Amino acid sequence: MLSPPPFIDNEAIASAVAAHWLPEAAGADYLPWGFGAHHWRVAGGGTTLFVTLDQVEPRHTAASLEAAYAGAAALAATGMDTVCAPLPARSGRFTVDVGVGVLSVTPWLEGRSPTEAEAREPRHVGQIIDALAALHHAAPPDGLRHWAPRVGPAFADELRGRTARPWRSGPLAEEARTTIVACHGAIEDWTGRYHELANIALTRRDSWVPTHGEPHNDNQVVGVHGLKLVDWESLALAPRERDYADLLEAGVADRLDPDPAMVELFSLDWRLSEIDEYSRWFAAPHTGTEDDHTALEGLREELSAAEVSGNSARLSDG
Repeated sequence: MLSPPPFIDNEAIASAVAAHWLPEAAGADYLPWGFGAHHWRVAGGGTTLFVTLDQVEPRHTAASLEAAYAGAAALAATGMDTVCAPLPARSGRFTVDVGVGVLSVTPWLEGRSPTEAEAREPRHVGQIIDALAALHHAAPPDGLRHWAPRVGPAFADELRGRTARPWRSGPLAEEARTTIVACHGAIEDWTGRYHELANIALTRRDSWVPTHGEPHNDNQVVGVHGLKLVDWESLALAPRERDYADLLEAGVADRLDPDPAMVELFSLDWRLSEIDEYSRWFAAPHTGTEDDHTALEGLREELSAAEVSGNSARLSDG
């Protein structure tokens, strides 16, 4: 997230890291990186750690985060060197509950994430294809969760009910609500199609593989260590197409041989879960921070597919 969380300060983060991972931790510096979790740099005794605070609702539970991070560590232990694995706490677990969320840490990586343009360069695309192939062929770690639909069959109706009256929760609330209301028809169509495809996927669970879930360029770090995939909180058994969105946009479908139905499923999986999260974001109290404006742009981006769908329908009607 771009803004520090109002519910926990740097001192509390440093104290938790000192208690559970790095006794020499001297302080925590907030990192305005990414979107969805909060991050800090914590150093002490010649060691630097990358610290993540995940909130457990609505995307995760404490148990799912522990299973995902333990699974990533297990994959790394098999020799999968593209995994930037979490480090165990003194308890042996990979997460620590700090009341307002769940903390985890990884080694600090010297390097940077590629830009979207760099991530589509042939050499880099080849590295990602190889990294994902290794992941998808790996033996599933014990306790790894199975993917499941992230919104229910009644999502569109529930959302229609939640947006029926004006939102007074913050400066961007009504703009977000009316943007959603204008797309209710498309959201209903997407939800129905999503569950048709999910039912197909669920009949093929015996073919599911370990998947990262979000292996896009922001979750890649390139440096002296080579390529690393980071942010493994969404690790799950699923159809391999769950990891292919960016590679397909890079034009390498011929090297992946994806199932079009599963590609469509995970496009809808992302879109509908984002709409759900953003709707909850703006229905809740907010003040118009940089994160709030970024979230509103994210909501508009996901709903822009409704205009494309509408244009396609008009063309076919004509």
